[in-house]
Amino acid sequence: MRGAHVRGKRRTGGCSVMRVELRHARLVATIASAGSISSAATQLNLPQPALSSQLRRLEREFGGELFVRSYSGVVPTPLGERLIPMFVDLARRGDALIAEVAAQNTETLRVGNVEWTPPTLRDAIAASLPAVEVQTETVDPSDAMSRVAEGLLTLALVPSPPDREAADVRKMPLGTVVVLREPVWLAVPARHPLSEQGPVGPAQVRSLDWVRYARSHWFHDHEEAAFADLVEDRPVAAHRVRGHHEAMSWVREAGVAALTVPTGATKDVSLVPVANAHICELLLVWRTGSLSRATLAALVENVRRYYCDYARTIPRFWSWLVAHPEDFREVQRFLTDSPQDLPGSC
Repeated sequence: MRGAHVRGKRRTGGCSVMRVELRHARLVATIASAGSISSAATQLNLPQPALSSQLRRLEREFGGELFVRSYSGVVPTPLGERLIPMFVDLARRGDALIAEVAAQNTETLRVGNVEWTPPTLRDAIAASLPAVEVQTETVDPSDAMSRVAEGLLTLALVPSPPDREAADVRKMPLGTVVVLREPVWLAVPARHPLSEQGPVGPAQVRSLDWVRYARSHWFHDHEEAAFADLVEDRPVAAHRVRGHHEAMSWVREAGVAALTVPTGATKDVSLVPVANAHICELLLVWRTGSLSRATLAALVENVRRYYCDYARTIPRFWSWLVAHPEDFREVQRFLTDSPQDLPGSC
């Protein structure tokens, strides 16, 4: 926000006073938090040379370096030790002010969702905020969080990486909540010998032919984690797909097996539970401070109810949810509720 600043750089009685803008504070605060120019450049979505140039320009204005650079990263100089905490506080206060103003004046809620976005999901979100226009967009998970952090999306529904603690979400000004946890199950053709079994383990799946996900697809890492517990060696793929629907078409038409979350399966394949299944978390992600607590509570409530209503259309998954409520604590209270009327079909 270029307009947010403390004094302008001008001559006042022979001394020069520098204009400090909110973007300067964010830059310094990000470098200090990241511990290196390269990591900060990644978080700020800037080329490293451009960030280095901006920092040098800022340091010239202050008459001294704020950081000592080395191959191992950056550490504050004595000048930096005095000024960096002020920059961090300015960035925090500035972002909080912007977020509060945005939260009070939101007329459009821009929502990102991964893989595909059914109209009924948009309707469920719109029901949370009847006075707000809702716009949905299908996005890549690798872009979703940064788009929320940059304000291009208000919020997003994003599957978490298997190692959530190592995810970049921890380095961004984002809030997250788990909407629900889905097990990674087996999808096989209808009337397959395994279609009525479950939970299955290594012995039952050892001889299957597989379709797998492209290495760049968000589900690939979950698939790898699930296979690690299910088979001794990663199976060779007959084909690598770029989405759940493509995977299900291969299951249906080529007679192969695939791993999937239950909500990613189509009605023309059979879902088979997996013993000690790997779990995929679906996160609701928003920029810290951009939504009021009441708005967030309404959104989380409606999205969780929506997923439970959708799960009712997947009989084997719904039966599993109801039989194992302790494993699905986020949506446990909805497992005995009457289903909501879902407009259209998912």
